[in-house]
Amino acid sequence: MSLDWSQRELREGLRCFHSGAFFEAHEHWESVWLVAQEPEKTFLQGLIQVAASFHHFQRGNLAGTASLLRSALRRLDVYPEAFAGVAVAPLRATIRLWLDVLGTPTRSPLPPLPQLQIASTGLLS
Repeated sequence: MSLDWSQRELREGLRCFHSGAFFEAHEHWESVWLVAQEPEKTFLQGLIQVAASFHHFQRGNLAGTASLLRSALRRLDVYPEAFAGVAVAPLRATIRLWLDVLGTPTRSPLPPLPQLQIASTGLLS
């Protein structure tokens, strides 16, 4: 099944996510998550946790960032490389990079913020 990323709340959440407005992305996606059915519901929950984790990062809460990224990864790991129009494999790889850096005492340079690659709308970032 595919989520319709041109639908208002998903589209706006994606726009917010890509612009670094992670709290707002979380809010838009949560409205869709509340009415979603499985397996999309758990998938959206993983995406929401990714957005929330980077909101924590922006606020300097590194422990909260890592905790939510671990939770998101547990949810997203059960999905194939692409699901619901989203390239899941590169997102998981970026999450793992962030977890490695956040778990390193020397705090290596931070990887880039994740971008969601959406196949269904042509919005590849």
